[in-house]
Amino acid sequence: MTKPLRMIAASALALAAGLAPAWAQRSDVTVAMQLEPPHLDPTGGAAGAIDSVLYANVFEGLTRFTESGEVVPALAESWEISEDGLTYTFTLREGVTFHDGTAMTAADVKFSLDRARAEDSTNAQKQLFAAIDTVEAVDPRTVRVTLAQPDGMFLFNMAWGDAVIVAPESIGEIKSRPVGTGPFRFEDWVQGDRVELTRYADYWGEAPALEAATFKFISDPTAAFSAMMAGDIDAFSAFPAPENLPQFEADPRFQVLVGSTEGETILSTNNAQPPLDEPLVRKAIAHAIDRQAVIEGAMFGYGTPIGTHFAPHHPAYVDLTDMSAHDPDLARELLADAGYPDGFTTTLKLPPPSYARRGGEIIAAQLRAVGIETEITNLEWAQWLEEVFTSKNYGLSIVSHTEPMDIGIYARPDYYFQYDNPEFQALMEELNATTDAAARTEMLQDAQRMIAEDYVNGYLFQLAMTTVAKADLRGLWANAPTQAVDLTGVSWAE
Repeated sequence: MTKPLRMIAASALALAAGLAPAWAQRSDVTVAMQLEPPHLDPTGGAAGAIDSVLYANVFEGLTRFTESGEVVPALAESWEISEDGLTYTFTLREGVTFHDGTAMTAADVKFSLDRARAEDSTNAQKQLFAAIDTVEAVDPRTVRVTLAQPDGMFLFNMAWGDAVIVAPESIGEIKSRPVGTGPFRFEDWVQGDRVELTRYADYWGEAPALEAATFKFISDPTAAFSAMMAGDIDAFSAFPAPENLPQFEADPRFQVLVGSTEGETILSTNNAQPPLDEPLVRKAIAHAIDRQAVIEGAMFGYGTPIGTHFAPHHPAYVDLTDMSAHDPDLARELLADAGYPDGFTTTLKLPPPSYARRGGEIIAAQLRAVGIETEITNLEWAQWLEEVFTSKNYGLSIVSHTEPMDIGIYARPDYYFQYDNPEFQALMEELNATTDAAARTEMLQDAQRMIAEDYVNGYLFQLAMTTVAKADLRGLWANAPTQAVDLTGVSWAE
């Protein structure tokens, strides 16, 4: 059909006037995720989905992670470190405002750090701030942080989503109406469906190409596939049905990004619950697991085997998978030596992700083969956080720990897998006080061996980051150095 002359003339007029024609480059995007955040306060919850939506988009910290995992300046444009490693003096960027129009100053940084480390703090990563002794607002653009002891991870820790800067006046509604300093401002949250963001006109840095972004929540893998194929969404971060990825790769309408994550996927084990409090029992469980079968069956081959709680792409990683090689006969011997020749029964509580649900069925069969029966319960995330993470009411679970460089959680006896090893705790204290890179690497490797030798958890695989997107969408992160869908550099191809 020939295009009507009046439409051609109108288009020519629009171009002559510098106006965008109807087919101009898109400036909005809809990104889907499987998990919906329980609330929208990254400084007050453990759910990684909070950071997936808000990190770098709505909230910013003093420092931030790049896609490669490098730590770079964010709200702090520069800093000086005293010779003794105890004092960090941050110079804040000029002209930064919160989305309500108020200026972001050193007083807000002091408030945020003091709130995160307070005795009644609900910050899920409160230990990130444990080394801080005092925080002082020297002037509106200068913050002085004094540590009780040197902390070689301090700048790294300040890049976490749990360390973003918040406004005191926004705290009352932060869980439902977050106010940050990022390039996008919160617009709306239709619970059970989507979160909407719009570009913040007064952003201090480079304006993003996108004017609007919608995060859509689709929990069912089949529905995720249908929505992507129908074009209802533009991208799906951490696509939940890896068996469909070859189909997307073969379709020119789409691109598949495969990258690394910080997600150590583990068979989390309650070290304080009998008989799981017995090291021989935990060792038996480790040898009962065929991690490659889990990777193939649950993730269709996407994932890197691990033998400890550490990312394989990190230079300090030690491959300890041989320590927990699949050996059912050895597993049975170990159970007998531990006093359980006929095995035992425990619970296996699984959160929603497909790696957990599918992996749980595979691991349950592997454990059954050596005499360990599991009572499987499928939980929604809110239930999992309450029963497993908070109340520690579980025997086994499967979860990916997506926080970067988080081996330090094993030094927390009250953490949900309840591993209490004073030697490990002392090692972490020494590590935190050490700034020499070579010495830190050696200690990190010692830490990896220690938890592997104690068989604290069943170490399965490093989660791969698999994102499906329309072919002309640019700038999405392939890797996930932290749990984030950073839209600051995303645009449509011209």
